[in-house]
Amino acid sequence: MGSTGAARTMPVQELAGALGTPDVPAPYIVRTHKDQQLSSAVVAPVPVIDHGRLLQKDDSADEAAKLRSAIESWGLFMVSNHGVDAAVIESMRAVSREFFRQPLEEKQRYSNLICGEQFQSEGYGNDWVSSPDQTRDWTDRLYLKVEPEDERRIALWPEHPENFRDALHEFTKKCGKLKDELLRAMGKLLELDDDDYFVDQLGEKALTNARCSYYPECPRPELVFGLKPHSDGTVVTVLMVDDSVGGLQVLKDGVWWDVPVVPQTLLILIGDQIEIMSNGIFKSPVHRVITNAKKERLSVALDYSVDPEREIEPSPQLVNEKRPALYRKVKVKDYIATYYNHFFQGEMVIDTIKI
Repeated sequence: MGSTGAARTMPVQELAGALGTPDVPAPYIVRTHKDQQLSSAVVAPVPVIDHGRLLQKDDSADEAAKLRSAIESWGLFMVSNHGVDAAVIESMRAVSREFFRQPLEEKQRYSNLICGEQFQSEGYGNDWVSSPDQTRDWTDRLYLKVEPEDERRIALWPEHPENFRDALHEFTKKCGKLKDELLRAMGKLLELDDDDYFVDQLGEKALTNARCSYYPECPRPELVFGLKPHSDGTVVTVLMVDDSVGGLQVLKDGVWWDVPVVPQTLLILIGDQIEIMSNGIFKSPVHRVITNAKKERLSVALDYSVDPEREIEPSPQLVNEKRPALYRKVKVKDYIATYYNHFFQGEMVIDTIKI
């Protein structure tokens, strides 16, 4: 997704460091009153699924019921006993934190602006500014394609810290196994003929993108989004949230809820692509990140997407007279391109393919 004429914006980390007053530049301020209640959320009772028990043949019924309830009511859940070693998670967290602590000059070697002008989704920086009235997010990110492996643009993978590349490779490998096991469990929940239905839909050239997001302290958290409300345009997102600072909120029944921080868990978010394939049984939740006046926050997400050249539609097994198809067939590449345009404008792209 390239575009010329991208407005150059100072990284938020630099901006936050340069602010000598409690003011925030106007482009970051959320304009609509209904969105400004950024801190009044209550903690969501999001269940923690024991992944080890979910995989057991004899003892999985309770976990499966919990999983179904979580996906249908919240669209997200936490996983414990997930098989991703604590050392792998800690290493990924440490290298991400260390990357953002480097001097700006070092980080800009991996910039997402080509020659300071043309925007590309991969690399270090913040969002492409597509219009003067776009509300900007209080975050910097490092965004990298990690799968297919032969499509990695290794020049954009930081050389410092020295173990960054190894840590990300290892983290991706471990989380990929978890993602496949969870997708099989979801296929089973829907009683699809083939538990591998969702895994097979991903295709040979399935996409995995890594997103390391850094949210600096913000002097006016009541006015500014860390990340504007959106649903993920993915199949699923595996998220390693900050182990000490909350900020993620989910929208349910018109109310914003805080997603709790539970140490040693990974957070799984259902994406638009699985909402489409499940014919709306599984919901892709609208969520956002709020800012914090006293603490920086760091997260690492792996976004899993169907091969961009494939088409997705509701599974024929989940379409009948009582429940007709809710979404039209769409090419994944087109959906992702449209997704970004809608995201920058704060709109939900999934609404555009509803029948």
